[in-house]
Amino acid sequence: MRILGLSLLICVALVGAAHASFINYSTREINVKVVYYGSLATTAATDNLTYVYNKTNPDSKGKLIRLATDQGDSTLFFDFLPLSLGEIRGFKTRFHLYTVVTAKEYAASRALILKGVDGIVFIADADPASAQINQDSLTELKELLKQQGYDFDKVPIVFQIVGTSKKGAVSVADLTKSLAIGNRLVFEADPTTGAGVFTTLKAIAKLVLMELRTPTPPAKTPANTKPKAKPAARTAP
Repeated sequence: MRILGLSLLICVALVGAAHASFINYSTREINVKVVYYGSLATTAATDNLTYVYNKTNPDSKGKLIRLATDQGDSTLFFDFLPLSLGEIRGFKTRFHLYTVVTAKEYAASRALILKGVDGIVFIADADPASAQINQDSLTELKELLKQQGYDFDKVPIVFQIVGTSKKGAVSVADLTKSLAIGNRLVFEADPTTGAGVFTTLKAIAKLVLMELRTPTPPAKTPANTKPKAKPAARTAP
């Protein structure tokens, strides 16, 4: 069982460690990475990706890869090229979608999958019994992002709430308040039927594209820093 877990971590390291936001000039594509970050309380992340994959044009997507653990959990990932999102300076955008392994002992693999992330869909369960699990998952996500140099408040993130139709479910308003989501976008969804799945995906895709279109401001030079002197011109002997 330990061998299976180790193999999974090695595979995840290979597929998740590289920064996904890069430009492929030969295909004129910008590659971006979106991670669906769920918790032990729900399988909705897997259900989201499975639904999106099944409904995506076969000609615009890669293979759906599933890395299973010995605990029945798994990581899914695939890439696709949505034609409806337009272009950025003449480049199409290819999205690489990932889920994370939710089992507690696979925190290291979750950290690896988050490397190079451009956008996150955080999934919370409206079941009252999942309140602490939701909170713990969000706290861990913030910590893992911090360890990799990300500012949680600046990373494109949307929240997806599942299980709202179940008896006794916490209201979306109460759940978002308990998680201190603030002004982040929140969507109700039922990934088993597809309700809200593409609405969530389009929202995070839009945030990521907005981030890519925003030019990075140049670093400011401190007022008390003197400009470096230019080297003296060399004269020919």
